[in-house]
Amino acid sequence: MRHFGHLADDVRARLFLEQPRTFTAGSEPAVLATALGGTLYSPATRPALAADIRKLAGQGVVSMVLCLEDAIADHEVDAGERNLVEQLSDLVNDFTDCAQDHPLLFIRVRTAGQILDLAERLGPAVGLLSGFVLPKFTPETGGAYLAALAAAEAATGRRLFAMPVLETPELAHLETRREQLFGIADLLAEHRDRVLAVRLGVTDLCSAYGLRRSPDLTAYDVALVAAVIGDVVNVLGRADGTGYTVTGPVWEYFPVQERMFKPQLRRTPFAATAGTARASGEEVRRRIIEHDLDGLIREVELDRANGLLGKTCIHPSHVPAVHALSVVTHEEYCDARDILRQEQDGGGVLRSAYTNKMNEARPHRAWAERVLLRAEVFGVAREDVSFAELLSACLCG
Repeated sequence: MRHFGHLADDVRARLFLEQPRTFTAGSEPAVLATALGGTLYSPATRPALAADIRKLAGQGVVSMVLCLEDAIADHEVDAGERNLVEQLSDLVNDFTDCAQDHPLLFIRVRTAGQILDLAERLGPAVGLLSGFVLPKFTPETGGAYLAALAAAEAATGRRLFAMPVLETPELAHLETRREQLFGIADLLAEHRDRVLAVRLGVTDLCSAYGLRRSPDLTAYDVALVAAVIGDVVNVLGRADGTGYTVTGPVWEYFPVQERMFKPQLRRTPFAATAGTARASGEEVRRRIIEHDLDGLIREVELDRANGLLGKTCIHPSHVPAVHALSVVTHEEYCDARDILRQEQDGGGVLRSAYTNKMNEARPHRAWAERVLLRAEVFGVAREDVSFAELLSACLCG
């Protein structure tokens, strides 16, 4: 697998100074956590789930969650489990090398007991799984999930990762948040090697207060949500070796119609008008808004500024924007390399290569290391390549 691998070689060569590197389901956890990108959720009840996975892999989707929890009704759980086993068993027959040819796949369960049960029922198809998503994770419920995951690993001989979801009212409520976060931190520390990333369930957090953000607002405009995100990153996202990758919250809005895939838009949503080399900035912005992506783009930028990486996605149209925004810019790349070089030379301060900022070696070192890891996974854009061009290539690729 590799990000933007669905693009033609000449397109990638035009867009990237350093192209994204390949990785497999067996790669180092830090690489996989960074590579999650836009993780697309799909109900486990979809009749054509295997076909969906094949199709989406060809469109650049790199990680998926097959959901048996909130995405389906209570009475559909048994049918969802059966469908999941059947569809993955069908899918495994298509891949000669399960580690390389399909997205990273995770199952979101409802109960700890489902983990070992599903792992055993899947048989050879368990080789397609990278792990399980653990909903409504708390210090009280999390231990059973993680013990079940360890049992599934032992039974199948497979490395299986956990992605706990923080979304309970106890986390939203101020009087219990601190105890919850430090309890979760202690529990996850006991299973560090199994924890790939921590996910945020902002929709559930909002539900504790009857809140829902509009498409004109980001999660960071909702004060209660912003406070929870800040505290989660404070405790679980530290750059001192004790932290984890924390992924961005879901963006709930998507086009009413499948406009993203109409032929005229597949040619390019940022096409220049006749006689011009490239659409103007205002034209690009207008077309982004037409695709219902403007709010998502703003939220992904704020995710990054607040220490989050990757995002929960519920519509395929969201994934290209998340991935395009994850590409390291030429300016970021220059700064990160200069900072690490200066730090190796003993520290100090230097002016950036773009002459627009101060780069201080030691305080900026952790940032620079994260940038270079992201560069390895998502690549480095050429100096004159913009986000709009990356997104356009993804949509038309």
